[in-house]
Amino acid sequence: MVLTLYHLPMSFPSRAALWVARAVGVDVDIKILNLLESEHLKPEFIKINPQHTVPTLVDGDFVMWDSHAIAGYLVRKYAADDSLYPQDPKEKAIVDQRMFFDAELLFPRIRAICFPVIFLGKTTVDPDKKASILEAMAFLDTFLEGNPWVAGKKLTIADYTCVASVTSIVEVGLNISAFKNVQKWLARCQSEIPFYKEVNEPGAKELGKYVSSRLEPNQF
Repeated sequence: MVLTLYHLPMSFPSRAALWVARAVGVDVDIKILNLLESEHLKPEFIKINPQHTVPTLVDGDFVMWDSHAIAGYLVRKYAADDSLYPQDPKEKAIVDQRMFFDAELLFPRIRAICFPVIFLGKTTVDPDKKASILEAMAFLDTFLEGNPWVAGKKLTIADYTCVASVTSIVEVGLNISAFKNVQKWLARCQSEIPFYKEVNEPGAKELGKYVSSRLEPNQF
């Protein structure tokens, strides 16, 4: 069965969902929704997802949104094993915590910078917003101390969700030179996670160009 994914490449959560789909080898019919043109607000899409967000996954009569929920679902249903999302309660708890970190800190703090630029015409980054995302990067750097991946010694879906977020704000212009562990992890993700250049890199660069071109110089 071919699944349907409502997707926007500039959206880092949407990229993460598509990336995990590629990782588990499931066929996905991609339907692009241009949020800049309010396509997500059309009645036919709101019937599918009343929160009208991307990514949204349709698998037969089952509909799911939120990239983290979609990633876990795809591994549980379609992956050959549980390596990307362990069944072991302790290992799973760490992966979940890192995904909650992305959902509760990384994503909203990056969105707080990008949304006003994209939709409200803002041309600067408030100092408190910059400090907030740098704090999140410091947390992530601590998670990666002594670990090659965000949840420990193995690649998991938490890496997919977190790196989609981090690469987006880096492309916007955030300087992460102070976070050596994050830098090494990003390089590892780029070289070792399949489909990085196909799924994540183009959308991150597109978002970065779109936002940075509308910002005044030296915002980071």
